[in-house]
Amino acid sequence: MQHGKRIRQLQRYRTIVTAIARNGLGYVSDGIGARDRLRFIRKPEQEEIHTKSVGERIRTLLEELGPTFVKLGQIASTRPDLIPANILVELERLQDHVPAFPYEEVAQIIEAELGDTIKNLFLDFSITPIAAASIGQVHRATLRDGSEVVVKVQRPGIQKLVETDLNILADVAKLGEGAFEFAQHYRLIEIVEELSKALRQEMDYTMEAHSAEKFIAYSKKLPYIFVPSVHWEYCTKRVMTTDYVNGVKLSDRQQLKRMGLNNKRLAERLATAIFHQILVDGFFHGDPHPGNVMALPDGRLALIDFGMVGRLSPGTKKHFASLVIALRNQSSKGVIRAISYMGVIPDEVDQSKLYADVDEMREKYYQVPLNQISLGTAIGDLFMVANRHHIRIPSELTLLGKSLLTMEGVAVALDPEIKIFDIAEPFGKKLFVEQLDPREIWRGLLEEAPDYFKMISDIPVTLKQLSLVVRKGKLRMEVESPQLDTLMKKMDRISNQLSFSIVLLALSLVMVGLIVGAALNHSQTLFWGLPIIEIGFGVTLAMFIWLIYAIIRSGRF
Repeated sequence: MQHGKRIRQLQRYRTIVTAIARNGLGYVSDGIGARDRLRFIRKPEQEEIHTKSVGERIRTLLEELGPTFVKLGQIASTRPDLIPANILVELERLQDHVPAFPYEEVAQIIEAELGDTIKNLFLDFSITPIAAASIGQVHRATLRDGSEVVVKVQRPGIQKLVETDLNILADVAKLGEGAFEFAQHYRLIEIVEELSKALRQEMDYTMEAHSAEKFIAYSKKLPYIFVPSVHWEYCTKRVMTTDYVNGVKLSDRQQLKRMGLNNKRLAERLATAIFHQILVDGFFHGDPHPGNVMALPDGRLALIDFGMVGRLSPGTKKHFASLVIALRNQSSKGVIRAISYMGVIPDEVDQSKLYADVDEMREKYYQVPLNQISLGTAIGDLFMVANRHHIRIPSELTLLGKSLLTMEGVAVALDPEIKIFDIAEPFGKKLFVEQLDPREIWRGLLEEAPDYFKMISDIPVTLKQLSLVVRKGKLRMEVESPQLDTLMKKMDRISNQLSFSIVLLALSLVMVGLIVGAALNHSQTLFWGLPIIEIGFGVTLAMFIWLIYAIIRSGRF
């Protein structure tokens, strides 16, 4: 089995390297040595490829390489803090050009996963899918109890293909960071690891089903939001079954008009629901595009497809609220403070340049009415600044920015006069007030209390360990300074001069004392029969000459 896996991986490697070369990115495979390892691969580069930008070439390459790379590109398009802007624009245009797979394979997968035949499981099952994408496709069906459902079925062989591609990408990332400076700059290994984790989660339909269940529970607070129920007895990692939604896509304006629905109200409800999910529930839909949000005849909005969802901890919600408030107040210091809490600012970041970039971004929105500012765009601009300064923003926050941007696009298309900030402001104020609520502060202190007590209880042990280290003479301090070497040379020179002066003075005093004593006694000073003054003078002279020689030799006099 291991041998077959290696052959499959090698064949896929060839396909990838050939596609890279064909799309005008052959220097990448050359740089990591792929063509040296696979010598027989030619370079059939397309003639017109060099008229395209690097971003266009990457998008074309990903679409050519199929499902894994298309999905990775779509996930990467939510990370403006990791991906350069020119490439990000092209990734957002990625489309699934994947034909539906045959009904016979659909039946085989369902029967293998659910342990029974299609006829026994369903009263009716549509042979033709209603949607097909990179990872799977969707069919309408009717359960034995008469429930109208949709069944999402994963593509045959997609698991093996994805795992093979992800293993190859991990190898390429390691080789790339060793060969290219830009790969180190953008931390290619970390990017691949993070995107791979997100894709593996999306490949597990049970995780999507659990997300749907959470949305059902949370949506009870919002009577105008509907989430279809999950039929768990018809769910596995490769098959998911939910209620069928008989609604209209928000992009179908004519049908919405025929149904007599109010576009303004739909836009307001969508925006309110997303802000409620983000700032109240801390659990939000990551891709609320028109295909995933449908209008029901009674005016409610139905949310579907929970493969991409975001989660925010209470702390992250607070930091995001602080960021929104800082953006609203146009405070550069507040923005940078919020970034530092949310992301990881490298030690080597140039603070003056970071402030300059944030100030420039602030000027873009200075004195612009709030109803004319796109919150999603503002946050996207902020993440671009983070990318420029290698500040790593948590993935849930970048997905949040993507979700807001998508929601705003849909809402504005429904109602061009909608004021997103007016809808967001009450949620932000409520969250801000909650931060100042003494009960919340007390609750936070109680949650942190065990950590504080642990820290206090560890102080005696820590001090005892420090005391032992000091007594053993093992305490080490490291100080690094560009001027430290020069300073140490000066200190060394001063200490040598001081030592010389002290030694010379001490010997002079001793000799003067001996000479004075001898003069008072009118006799020669002897020690064990030896002339001590003459001998002392000789020793002093020798030490003086040796000290002068040592200092001159060190070059630090």
